[in-house]
Amino acid sequence: MKDAIKMMESKMSPKSVRRAQIKAEQDIMTIRLAQLREEQNVKQSEMANFTQSSVSKIEKRKDIKISTLIDYLDSLEMGLEIITYPKIAASNKQEKILLKV
Repeated sequence: MKDAIKMMESKMSPKSVRRAQIKAEQDIMTIRLAQLREEQNVKQSEMANFTQSSVSKIEKRKDIKISTLIDYLDSLEMGLEIITYPKIAASNKQEKILLKV
C-alpha cells in the first residue's frame, strides 16, 4: 500500500499532495471523534447539550468550529489541546501550546 501511495504522490504536484493529506486528516478526525465517543460508552443520543442528529452531523463533518469541538469533547468529559509546531524540521522554533481547555 505504501508503494502505491508513493507512486501516486510522485505523479502529483507537491501542492496537490498537501491538499490530499489535509483532506485525509479531516476524514480521519471525523472517524476519531466517533471512536472517542464509543470508547466512553456514550451513545449519540446521550451526549449532553446535543441532539442525536447534531452529534451525527458533527461526526460526519469535515470542517468543524473549534468551539463546537470543545463543546463536543466537554460532553465526553474530555479536554482539548492545540499545539503549534514548525513544519521545517531544521527550524529552531519549538512547539507551543496555542489552546488548552
